[in-house]
Amino acid sequence: MNRIPRARYTKEVREEAVNLAKTVGTSEASRRLSIPLKTLANWLRVSGNGKLAEIGQQQKPLTEAEAELHRLKRELAEVKMERDLLKKFAAYFAKESK
Repeated sequence: MNRIPRARYTKEVREEAVNLAKTVGTSEASRRLSIPLKTLANWLRVSGNGKLAEIGQQQKPLTEAEAELHRLKRELAEVKMERDLLKKFAAYFAKESK
């Protein structure tokens, strides 16, 4: 099974996510923004040191087309994983019902 490509977040997204997490809580912000809980927790931990802006400095900025392509590849990988799981579940239940 293929893995979902790693997400890339802009500086603005990280800052807004941290602000939201501070107001509504980490788990709620994670759920609302569809960002992994551990990622958001790391951003919160780093933001306390004032080093949130340093995250992602090694990444080159994405153009709008590259960002859209990256998002679509990630979405396609998720859909493929869901499809493969549904095939496995269907085969399992078909075998069990015989």
